[in-house]
Amino acid sequence: MLVSLSVEPRPMRILPRGNWMDDSGPIVNPAIPDFLDLDGQNSNTNRQSRMDLAHWLISEQNPLTARNFVNHLWKQYFGYGLARIMEDTGSQGTPPTHPELMDWLASEFISSGWDIKHMVRLMVRSQTYQQTSTPSKTLATMDPYNRLYGRQSRYRLDAEVIRDQALDVSGLLVRQIGGPSVKPYQPAGYYSQLNFPKRTYQHDMGNSQYRRGLYMHWQRTFLHPMLKAFDAPTREECTSQRARSNTPLQSLSLLNDPSFVEAARTFAANILTSGERDDRERIKSAFESVVLRNPTHRELQILEDLLRTTREGYAEEPDRGLELIKVGLNQAGAQCPPIELGAWTAVSRALFNLHETITRY
Repeated sequence: MLVSLSVEPRPMRILPRGNWMDDSGPIVNPAIPDFLDLDGQNSNTNRQSRMDLAHWLISEQNPLTARNFVNHLWKQYFGYGLARIMEDTGSQGTPPTHPELMDWLASEFISSGWDIKHMVRLMVRSQTYQQTSTPSKTLATMDPYNRLYGRQSRYRLDAEVIRDQALDVSGLLVRQIGGPSVKPYQPAGYYSQLNFPKRTYQHDMGNSQYRRGLYMHWQRTFLHPMLKAFDAPTREECTSQRARSNTPLQSLSLLNDPSFVEAARTFAANILTSGERDDRERIKSAFESVVLRNPTHRELQILEDLLRTTREGYAEEPDRGLELIKVGLNQAGAQCPPIELGAWTAVSRALFNLHETITRY
C-alpha cells in the first residue's frame, strides 16, 4: 500500500559489534520476520509500515487474530478458553480441546465483519451455554474438569464484579458510564510505605463511592486490599488470565470491608421497610434477591437461627446497632430500630458471604 511520509526517515544500519559510531554496516528497512508472510509493500519506498501490519492482522489469510479473540470471548461465557492457556496460544501453549469449533468460530467472526455482538449471540444461544452446571455422576467421573463442556462451568466471579454485585443487590450501585477513577473506602495508612512522593488517600464522597469496580483507583503494586484478596492482578505486567484462589481472607473481606458492611446494612434496611412482616417470609425474599432461588428448609432454618441469636445479642447491647449507621456514607437504616437493623444486617452479611453468591453458575 502507498504510505506518505511526513519526513524522510534517516537511514538505519546494522551496527558492527554494536558500535553506534561505525556507519559501515548495510542499510536495513523496517520489517518483520519472514515467517509472518507480510505481503504489503510500499512501491515507492519499499518500506513496510504499521498500516501494513494492521491490515495483515485482520487479513482473511491470517486467522491468528480471530482465533485469539474468539478464544477470549469463549472464556468470558464458559469460564475457560477452548485453548485453556490464554497467555500462549502458540506452539508452546495447549492445543484447543475442540479445534474444529475454534476454526469455525474464527472464520465466522471474520465473515461477519468482526461483529462481536453476533459472536456473543451465537455463544449464549447455543445448547452448550444453556446447559445446567450441575454435573451428573457420570460426567463428574469422566470429565471432572469439564474439558468437553458436557455441562456449564462454575467459577468464582472477578474481584470487581463481586463488589458490584453487593452494591447492586443493596440498591447502591451507580451505573454512570465513563468519568475519572473513583476511590472507595480503604484502610488508613495503607500507602504509608510508599515514598517519592508520599501518597495520601481520601475516599470519594457522594455517588462516586458507589460506582462500578471498573473505575476503582489503582496504585499499581498497592491495589485496593479487597481487589488483591480476590486475585485482581497488579499492573506491572499484562495478564491474560486471572488466577482464582479460595482463602479465608476473602471471607473476611466480604464480612468486614466497609463497602460490604454498608451494602449489607442498606440491604437490611430495605428488608425492614418492605411489605413483608413475617421473619420467615423476609428471609425467603432476601435469599431469593441475592441467590435467585428459594432457600431449602435447612438453609431457612440456619438463617432463622442466626437472626434470633443476633437479635438477642443486640438486645443486650443496643448501642452496637447504632454503630452500624456510622459505617459508610449512606444513612439507610437510620430510622430503623437498632436491634432489628443489627440482626438483619448480620443475615445480609451472611447472604453476601455465601459461596453461591460469589460464584457464577
